[in-house]
Amino acid sequence: MTNAIPTITPEGGPRFVSAAELRAVLSLEMATEALARGFLARAGEELVGVPRSVLSVPDRDQNDEGELLLMPAFGPEGAGLKLVSIVRGNGARGLPLIQGLYVLLARDGLTPELVVDGAALTGIRTAAVSALATSRLARPDSRHLVVFGAGAQAAARVDAMRATLPIDRVTIVASSVGSARGGALVRELLADGIQAAIGRPSAVAGADVVCTCTTSTDPVFDDRELPAGVHVNATGAYRLDMCELPAASLARALVVVESIEATWAEAGDVARAIDAGALPPAGFAHELVEVLDGTVGRSGPEEITIFKSVGLAVEDLMLARAVADALGEEPPLRSY
Repeated sequence: MTNAIPTITPEGGPRFVSAAELRAVLSLEMATEALARGFLARAGEELVGVPRSVLSVPDRDQNDEGELLLMPAFGPEGAGLKLVSIVRGNGARGLPLIQGLYVLLARDGLTPELVVDGAALTGIRTAAVSALATSRLARPDSRHLVVFGAGAQAAARVDAMRATLPIDRVTIVASSVGSARGGALVRELLADGIQAAIGRPSAVAGADVVCTCTTSTDPVFDDRELPAGVHVNATGAYRLDMCELPAASLARALVVVESIEATWAEAGDVARAIDAGALPPAGFAHELVEVLDGTVGRSGPEEITIFKSVGLAVEDLMLARAVADALGEEPPLRSY
């Protein structure tokens, strides 16, 4: 029995790739390589394309509001569309915060090839792009990881950082010290031989790497406690009304983003820092491709580095194509 995708016909339709299948096929190493290849192939080009659409949907049962996010993209990999829902009241229902689907269309004819679990793809993509940035920006001897958040994104970030650096201590800053999800994550890490505990925001004072995976609207730590030499992956805030990072931290760090345009339009952390005069309206960051090609990098062990990600539709496309290639449907990527 092989994993090859059967020939797609109008009658047969695209193959569905579940979350479990996706994780079995798309390793972190494969995902980071696909992202690096995709970013470098697009050097000098604008990465955003069609902006992400966000539709607010009332969540009457929880007296809350859900969101539908639509993220289309096209390129040498083909075309694709991600549709994901984010409902903060889903925890009370026993449902994930993020759910959705990704549809990959073939390069020739735009025939639907794959339908992929969108939440799983998002988790792998966010973890992989963080790992890619961390591998270039963090101090290679980094051992203490502090993660803000305790959900699926936080767990994926822990795995990605452990695969990238010699992490042997993890502090989880959850919504409360009694967080069930935070406690479960800590127990898993302890069982794996990692020193782990639930901590408070002040834990950043002893961190080598910090990952923020929240939907906070205010900074999650005090800049005065952020130590020299730390690397920060900020991935939770993807709207202008969200914010995880203090403006003062952005002002004193080497800031790297996926796309200047997308960050300026969507990153509340950066927008607030610009409004406060902590960052200039232009030239406030370097793009990830500059780090990948060696143009930009950490200047020394004391420098603070921040990777601010808002998530790009083209990243999902890069990974969906990598999945299709790994499953044997398509030949390797053609060049431009």
